[in-house]
Amino acid sequence: MTDNRRENAKEIRESASRLAHDRNHKLHQSNGDEQRYAGAHFAMSFTKGLEHNSGNGLIRNADDFRAFRTAIDEGFVDAFTTSVPSARNKERLWEAPTAGLVYDLQGPDAHAVAMPPAPALGSTELAYEMAEVYELALLRDELLTDFSDAAGNINISDSLTRLNSIGYDLTGNDGRPRKNVGGSITAQTAFRGSSPGVEIGPYLSQFMLLGNKSVANEGDTTDGIIRYGALNVDQRIPVASAGTDFMTEWNDWLSVQNGADPQTGNEAAIFGAPAGVTRRFISTPRDLATYVHYDALYEAYLNACLILLGMGAPTDPGFNKLSGQGTLHWNSLNPDTPSIITRFFEIHEREAGGFALWGGPHILTLVTEVATRALKAVRYQKFNVHCRLRPEALAGRIEKAGQIETDFPAVGGLFTQLENSIQDTVNTVQMRNASNTKLLPMAFQEGSPMHPSYGAGHATVAGACVTILKAYFDTSAVLVRRDGNILFAHYQNGDAPAAFAPNGAGNTLIDVNDGAYLTLEGELNKLAANISIARNMAGVHYFSDYYDSLRMGEEIAIGILEEQALCYKTDPFVLSATTFDGDVRRIGHR
Repeated sequence: MTDNRRENAKEIRESASRLAHDRNHKLHQSNGDEQRYAGAHFAMSFTKGLEHNSGNGLIRNADDFRAFRTAIDEGFVDAFTTSVPSARNKERLWEAPTAGLVYDLQGPDAHAVAMPPAPALGSTELAYEMAEVYELALLRDELLTDFSDAAGNINISDSLTRLNSIGYDLTGNDGRPRKNVGGSITAQTAFRGSSPGVEIGPYLSQFMLLGNKSVANEGDTTDGIIRYGALNVDQRIPVASAGTDFMTEWNDWLSVQNGADPQTGNEAAIFGAPAGVTRRFISTPRDLATYVHYDALYEAYLNACLILLGMGAPTDPGFNKLSGQGTLHWNSLNPDTPSIITRFFEIHEREAGGFALWGGPHILTLVTEVATRALKAVRYQKFNVHCRLRPEALAGRIEKAGQIETDFPAVGGLFTQLENSIQDTVNTVQMRNASNTKLLPMAFQEGSPMHPSYGAGHATVAGACVTILKAYFDTSAVLVRRDGNILFAHYQNGDAPAAFAPNGAGNTLIDVNDGAYLTLEGELNKLAANISIARNMAGVHYFSDYYDSLRMGEEIAIGILEEQALCYKTDPFVLSATTFDGDVRRIGHR
């Protein structure tokens, strides 16, 4: 690592530390009314695991948060045990609060990438994305195949009507665009993300459904079995009980904010008794929430890579020399008249392949390796920079808006204003919750993880891993049916389009193509959105967490590829990757 790089990283850390120090200093200088200021400041901060007030849902003691922030700034993990007064019944650990303060020898350091500020309290953007999280909770048991303009699902239609009535500009003039039609969301564009191709075809990416053939040529792509070497991985997941949501009672909510862990040993509350567990293809938002509750973070992208390698999907032409994947073209002497200098064009299959150099083992390793870089980078944003509260906590602020604004007048009427701006959605949630609360129904018993909301770990990992796949494979390939096989390939005469979704029972896949060809770029973008927004479906993240984290992960992956491009002294390393915003980034040899 160069001295300049180390100094720049040090300056970034020190700048963040100064900002945190100044923020804490202001707590002591707020006209002597520390509690009043604390209510305004802490109301939008992550405080899970500290002791909370049963009356208003905020932390009981402002000094607890000061100690928490100080421990973050100091960067030593033991400080969270010795210096931070955690809640009395806290059972869960804060997760990796010091992970962002590390250096990496390749690619950007964890604290060398950044994210813009999250939507602020009082903004229409925050109101809209909080309404989205509420609405996704209400739609958790609807079929994903009904997220289509042709389906006519009344519950989805009602949700979209409520969201479209908020008046938020979906086109991105305020920052983070969503797919829309004429400024409104439709069943076909709702909750799909922001990148090219995500609104085309079925809601769910084909990479969360399809499989590949085995080493013994067993099976079919549409059986949903991914062959991992000689082993089989089934895309079907255990089915969580419909209508089973958590944390809608105030005391349950409060216990979880204090760090309780109701999940341990209680999996039957979600899946039923082990003898009665069933499996199906991902069919509902609740199924997607189950997937991202237990996945290995890079799991979906490793699976996609295995599927593409099994299909023999085309790679970026820039890898032809490095990996030997393509054909070799050259001019040679005419063998019939070798004495005459007549040259002609020949095409030869290559006699040397990559394997360890941008072959299967290389890409399989890299698509998982970038996940660790993404996790460290997002931890720095979570703890050291933004410290944003989770949606479950913001729902608690809405539930207790009147009490908070009475106890801490500095908050003004902002939480009441937030509630009023999404009143139709809040009223619908209240009617659904058995205790008539405005709390967010959670898919997970323990609610959100024990770290702040912004950015999102799953989304940052998605951005990094999918960018590696988009750089390696030729994303202009389309999903076709050819000679009885389903594969991503360059279009040829005679190919037919294909697109799959689960049947009503979720036990088999059926072809639902509408004549449009699904591109590899679109399905990889869709995969990143499916995984990231599934966390919103569970209730643990907002749309902006997905949007900005995805792009930060992309920058991490591109940084790693750019540095790897410097390591090849013979064959040039030149490739391109289409970003999540649709731009083309050139990487490698200049």
